[in-house]
Amino acid sequence: MKVIVTLVEKISSQAHIDIPDGLTEPAIRQHIVDRYNSGEMLTDLNIFHVDFESISAKIVKQTPEDL
Repeated sequence: MKVIVTLVEKISSQAHIDIPDGLTEPAIRQHIVDRYNSGEMLTDLNIFHVDFESISAKIVKQTPEDL
């Protein structure tokens, strides 16, 4: 029997990054967004917390050809 299992989780990640001094609040936001969008921040992100939301399973009907 084949089953497709779907697991939904909410993952919170944190990154400790250095940004230039003297930026305004909007410039800080833009700097962070730009680093995230460019992929630069991916190596700095660490999973901080995971919340389980749901799990479900669906039985996949197999045809004789699948066996």
